[in-house]
Amino acid sequence: MKVTVSRKAHFNAAHRLYRKDWSFEKNDAIFGKCNNPNFHGHNYELIVSITGEIDQETGYVIDMKILKEIIKAEVEDAFDHKNLNVEVPEFKDLNPTAENIAVVIYNKMKSKLASHLELEITLFETPRNFVTYSGK
Repeated sequence: MKVTVSRKAHFNAAHRLYRKDWSFEKNDAIFGKCNNPNFHGHNYELIVSITGEIDQETGYVIDMKILKEIIKAEVEDAFDHKNLNVEVPEFKDLNPTAENIAVVIYNKMKSKLASHLELEITLFETPRNFVTYSGK
């Protein structure tokens, strides 16, 4: 029997949505306010969900202390109070849209989890706008 456990986290970060190979006018037409050359910020909310079989010895799908440590190391320490475009290497050449941020978080976390565990990332950029990614 498979069970899904989830943990919430959050981080604050600034970004600018734009493509270096487009003119300012084209970036402005596509990304609007998010193309501000001085950047803008969000209070991101993150839900990390792990699905797997319940371990018969521990009763856990994953020890939540371990999940908390992975989220802290791979997401909070890496992204919190950072300018994603400037300070986070994964976004040097990748537009830090909510979609791309969710995929980057998934990839960073997946490599730290046991291979039999399924991972799903839900990232809220605003209370109304969010992205879900599960590696598919």
